[in-house]
Amino acid sequence: MRFERGVFLALMLFLVFSGQIAYILTEWRWFATLDYSSVYETMITTRIALFLVATIAFGAVSLANLRLIGNRPRHLSWAVVLISIFFGLVAQQGWERVLLALNAQPFGVADPLFGMDIGFFVFTLPFLWSFWYAIFFVVMVNLAITAGAYLYLHADRLIFDPAERDYAEIARSIPERAFGHIGALLGILALLFSLRYLLDRYEILYSGGGVVFGAGYADVYARLPFLYVFAAVALFAAVLLFLFAAGKRSSKIPLAIAVLVVGAGAAGTIYPLVIQQYSVSPNELSLERPFIAHNINYTLQAYGLDNIEVRDFPVDYNLTGADIRRNAETVDNIRIWDWRPLLTTYKQLQEIRLYYEFMDVDVDRYEIDGKKRQVMLSAREISTDRLPEQAKTWQNLHLFYTHGYGIAMSPVNAATAEGLPEFFIKNLPPESILGDITRPEIYYGEGRMDYVIVNTNVLEFDYPMGDQNVYTTYAGTGGVLLDPLMKLLMAYRHMSPKILLSNELTRESRIMIHRNILERARTVAPFLAYDRDPYIVLEGGRLFWIIDAYTISDRYPYSEPTGRFNYIRNSVKVAVDAYNGTVYYYVVEDDPIVKAYEAIFPDLFQPIGSMPEGLMAHMRYPVDLFSIQAGIYQNYHMTDPQIFYNKEDAWETPMEIYQGGRQPVEPYYVIMKIPESEFGEEFMLIQPFTPRSRNNMIAWMSAICDQPNYGDILVYRFPKDQLVFGPMQIEARIDQSTEISEQLTLWDQMGSTVIRGNLLVIPIDNSLLYVEPLYLRADIGELPELRRVVVSYGNRLVMEETLEAALGQIFDLAPEVQRTATEIERDELSSEELIVRAGSHYRAAQEELRAGNWAEYGEEIERLGEVIRALEERSRG
Repeated sequence: MRFERGVFLALMLFLVFSGQIAYILTEWRWFATLDYSSVYETMITTRIALFLVATIAFGAVSLANLRLIGNRPRHLSWAVVLISIFFGLVAQQGWERVLLALNAQPFGVADPLFGMDIGFFVFTLPFLWSFWYAIFFVVMVNLAITAGAYLYLHADRLIFDPAERDYAEIARSIPERAFGHIGALLGILALLFSLRYLLDRYEILYSGGGVVFGAGYADVYARLPFLYVFAAVALFAAVLLFLFAAGKRSSKIPLAIAVLVVGAGAAGTIYPLVIQQYSVSPNELSLERPFIAHNINYTLQAYGLDNIEVRDFPVDYNLTGADIRRNAETVDNIRIWDWRPLLTTYKQLQEIRLYYEFMDVDVDRYEIDGKKRQVMLSAREISTDRLPEQAKTWQNLHLFYTHGYGIAMSPVNAATAEGLPEFFIKNLPPESILGDITRPEIYYGEGRMDYVIVNTNVLEFDYPMGDQNVYTTYAGTGGVLLDPLMKLLMAYRHMSPKILLSNELTRESRIMIHRNILERARTVAPFLAYDRDPYIVLEGGRLFWIIDAYTISDRYPYSEPTGRFNYIRNSVKVAVDAYNGTVYYYVVEDDPIVKAYEAIFPDLFQPIGSMPEGLMAHMRYPVDLFSIQAGIYQNYHMTDPQIFYNKEDAWETPMEIYQGGRQPVEPYYVIMKIPESEFGEEFMLIQPFTPRSRNNMIAWMSAICDQPNYGDILVYRFPKDQLVFGPMQIEARIDQSTEISEQLTLWDQMGSTVIRGNLLVIPIDNSLLYVEPLYLRADIGELPELRRVVVSYGNRLVMEETLEAALGQIFDLAPEVQRTATEIERDELSSEELIVRAGSHYRAAQEELRAGNWAEYGEEIERLGEVIRALEERSRG
């Protein structure tokens, strides 16, 4: 009978944990295909070791504690076993904290209060807290079990009639063993609290109740001394409890403990409040000045803002046409396409089929015809969710529609006469001016992706060509080989018996899992934080994804928190091959946290020098990090404690108009030359600032993306005695322009919606150029078209059909030559795109006709005729 129960229990445990076992084995094989099996083994073995150590330790201590009770109930032992397993499961989740503590790295910076290296607070202190809470849990559980057991064993003595027995008699009825046992456990608990108060000393460095984040005057001179008092009181209480447990049964012991605890607690609460109210508040600036300085210094360090170069930007408006031509690389890369309407346009023109989807539009730069060109591009990913329901068979979803195909790319500064983007890369198969794309297939991307199986008897859909489809067979190294064991385990993992039963699978079949690139990167390295905006890169005819990864912490002393952290570094660039799924982790910045992870996972990281030059040329300073840094710098550029305290020079993010509403100006990429730089035009990220509650511009911040200056942050301050227009002031000037406002009103009344794109502030020499594109989206069709570009310079504000025309009007440059039908043909547009253009010209002509603009109406009709002639020639050819 006992044997049968054992077999039943083993079977139940297997059923409960079989899913986890299948997951672990398939994950291990998946890590091995990426050559990261050592990474997975480190994580798994550490978790298993922690589970075993915690479970055995808890079980051994608790069972030993039970033996002291004497004639205990038998079922308590089983309860202890179950709690031990639960304790082990919780403990194994702290594997990362343990490994970081064992591989702690110095920061080379000490905290200003205790003189401890920052590494102690980031690596060691979190582990000490976890260890304290683990012991506290063990003591509390054993205290509850012990008290409950004695209550159960001696319940008959404790049930009494008040008329017949008194409390003294009840106390005498409790066994001496119970007094000693519970007293000893309470003594250990008091000792734990004494240690806790010593740890609490360091927590005042994260105090949020003062004038700034971190320890303030009252924390240091009132709360900190009482933590030592509390530790001493708890230690003395522990000694008294141990004496009580050893046989000293004086009733004065509990009274002494109560008096000490209540008295110290009351004094420790009241005294800091008195100090704050009657000493600090009347003299706040003078007393808090050194602590404000600590907050400023350590916040700048924690966010990588302590080495910013600040320069003056004397604004003048003396640009000439010659200056514009001299800065042609900057002017030719001014972005007139907002990514939001452009994404809609990409979807309309380049998704081609319903099962393709553009998820996002990214900004990057490429060398084209010997010039650095800023471009916008997007990956054409597969989206099986868009298939008709009847087509969503298991074979279609997992064997046939396996990958996306190619990218669309267009320059940021160019549009066709119809207001549509001019493509550098378009269509299927890809037509590219950047050379052949030898591997346009996208098996790994940003979208929601289920598993697929390649190298089967089913030919994979590659791309459509006219009325036919082109098929392919996977020729890469991605995926896990489906040998008989993996086939069984993967079928169990995905709850899909078809993996096991399908006749279409072969010995060469491979299953691809974790195909979403962010999920893929997180699975390999879950201890890093990842940027929300991966971007696609075309290099050597292949497609790669680049993801910015961060090391973060919330334990940097005195540093102002942002969300869940108060320290951040963009330490790692992750590159993912879109075809093979290989993942590479390149260390950009050797901060102490990534050094600790390098020590833990020596096979995971590579130095940035080993990144291929073609990929390094596309590294971008991440927008997410830059936005966080810019948000911190709005206040923390004030390094004088008095100015910071009074917020005399606080900045804020300016606002702009987008689709009729106000929104903050987001950081944006530009190609420009830093004033007085010897490196020429560089790709960089820019963020303007305005003074708090005012609309004029006060400064701008930039982060360089190109080598050898990657990561350098510069801030340019405008003269405080000179008005420099901010974005909202330019928006107001646009609204006040009779010509522009009348045109916008006319468009909005004709079945269309005007979209005001990003307002960009472009520094050129010592001047500022403001550029805002205007798009027109018909209510039917929803294809945004670039209709006008507004340019502001100094006191001049113009609106023209193109950026070149607007600049020409301001700086007296030669006008752009109108494109001919022959040039349209040379663009090699598809017939579908030409038809779209024809419709666009027709609608524009009708708008001009209704407005009585006969000259513009004639121009649109002429352009319509050119497109029609191109279509006629296409049909004859």
